[in-house]
Amino acid sequence: ITVKSSNPDTVTAAGEERDDPPREEPWKTALKTTVVDIEVGEFQGHEVSLWDLLHSHYIPEENRKELLELYEVGELTLEQVKTVVSTIVTRAAAAAAAAERAEPEARVNSPRAEPEAPVNSPRAEP
Repeated sequence: ITVKSSNPDTVTAAGEERDDPPREEPWKTALKTTVVDIEVGEFQGHEVSLWDLLHSHYIPEENRKELLELYEVGELTLEQVKTVVSTIVTRAAAAAAAAERAEPEARVNSPRAEPEAPVNSPRAEP
């Protein structure tokens, strides 16, 4: 008797089934499929997954690890993670935008590199 499989990759030459590729953890899948609409920064006007936001430059590594751990063990709900991440990203992007707006003013109002002559200093007559 010959048995044909629709997927030849699932059976080895010895007839043993191969291990399925490891499945993604459900908590990780939830983070990758839950999207947030961000109104500031580089993500402005885009829907971005919580996973991508957690791994963006807006979330410091230490915060990311803590949030992932708390969510994975069930101490934070998906909605709580969404709220925390959205708040961090919004505040970080707003702070970066404020710093960017202040930077040109700082250059205009900064002291000049060359010293100015005092207004009431005596001048040498030729």
